[in-house]
Amino acid sequence: MHLKTIVLLVVFTFFTLSCKKERPAITFTENNYLFSNENIVSINIPEAHGNAEITKKINTSLEAKIQAFLNTSQSNENIGKSISNSIDAFNNEFKDFKSSFPESQQIWEAQFDGEVLYQSKDIISIALTSYVNTGGAHGMLTVSFLNFNPNTGDTLGNTELINDIQGFKKVALPFLLKSVENKDTDIKQNTEFPMPENMAYSTSGFILLYNPYEIAPYSSGLIECTIPYEYVAQYLVFNSL
Repeated sequence: MHLKTIVLLVVFTFFTLSCKKERPAITFTENNYLFSNENIVSINIPEAHGNAEITKKINTSLEAKIQAFLNTSQSNENIGKSISNSIDAFNNEFKDFKSSFPESQQIWEAQFDGEVLYQSKDIISIALTSYVNTGGAHGMLTVSFLNFNPNTGDTLGNTELINDIQGFKKVALPFLLKSVENKDTDIKQNTEFPMPENMAYSTSGFILLYNPYEIAPYSSGLIECTIPYEYVAQYLVFNSL
């Protein structure tokens, strides 16, 4: 076999293997749903497209988070089922509420808005804002961050985002103190502050987000602290610069 032919075969084989390993990029479109009966359920969330196995994991995780908020009865009956099943269960819970309190004029509502905060070859960060009002003194506003490995679709825990938690906290403290100015919280200079349940990458920096009651009363609202990457890049697992 001629040398030129051998070289061409090697190049072709390498190119073929490279193409097989390369996964299609994950893209997102917005899905909008509005269900209005005696109560209101509004859902606006990103839907992942691309590799079927990977995007199914991402979309299922988002839907599961919404289902958990709609599950006011804390029943396991609709776990793993569709959002439609969870909405039906939410409506049935409202009917039971009206049967118990027929004089109540309260309208139950649930609103969900999702947004892709950040996307790279290493991580996808999505924010899900939820507002659920089921007849209490006030509705509950909650923001959830979901972080995904774009190569597998698996969710990433908070411990998989930061490689040096103590070093990170030293740098983050001044930014957090500024965020809690005039807030009713016990966080003070040089204190060991608790890390939030929700953190994520964004185009502006690394976000720490505390929902009501995490470090402050409901009246203080959400507490969000965005730290520019140039201050914390060395403590983060994924390169953001």
